[in-house]
Amino acid sequence: MTPLTQADISAEIAERHAYYDSRVAAGAARLDSPLLDFAPYRSSILRHPTKNPRLVDPETIELVSPAFGQRDVAAVESDLTVQHSGEPLGERMTVSGRVLDGEGRPVRHQLVEIWQANSSGRYIHQRDQHPAPLDPNFTGAGRCITDDDGGYSFTTVKPGAYPWKNHVNAWRPAHIHFSVFGTAFTQRLVTQMYFPNDPLFPLDPIYQSIPDQAARDRLVSRYDHESSVSEWSLGYRWDIVLTGARATWFEPDGSEA
Repeated sequence: MTPLTQADISAEIAERHAYYDSRVAAGAARLDSPLLDFAPYRSSILRHPTKNPRLVDPETIELVSPAFGQRDVAAVESDLTVQHSGEPLGERMTVSGRVLDGEGRPVRHQLVEIWQANSSGRYIHQRDQHPAPLDPNFTGAGRCITDDDGGYSFTTVKPGAYPWKNHVNAWRPAHIHFSVFGTAFTQRLVTQMYFPNDPLFPLDPIYQSIPDQAARDRLVSRYDHESSVSEWSLGYRWDIVLTGARATWFEPDGSEA
């Protein structure tokens, strides 16, 4: 079987987006969520849900799940650049924003976690074996609790793009994974934040699996000079909206990293 090229994948993306646009033009509702069986994202063909969700008793699950409160999370955990004896390599940045409900109200005292590749595009994970250097001073994970205004803030380094096995010469745009926990593990939501003007956006089938451009745009942070720290870090802002017409896209369970 001939390996798929980026041109093959890009043609499939264009075909599926054109079909979506034609449906919207004919009166169908716009989609803020990804197409779960999006063929250009090859593993979604086999991994997408094919049966109705099972109803479970959330209280039963919560009895054996860990619980986090504000006292369990130290302030230093939001700074990914001070977790080791030396400083990590890369462009230092401050990522901040607010967690909001669909009415624009702050979601207070919310556990937010992030994880990411290092500045070379490498994760500390046994399955990530592509030839980019690991950084001994960067683990790539942090967490914080939102304040009374729903605000969060992390200090980290900008992640690099990295290759993956979807097709020949496939690269993922630089991104940071975000996890929002609600009040229990059964309410956990996971999403990804991207950076402005990434040239890999049109080529990435995971990003493009969301057919609506406005919904994709809501995953992209913006440069924010006011949150940049003089002689220290550049600032990016990104709000997470949990519900409503402008909700942030969240990954289905079992999504690709």
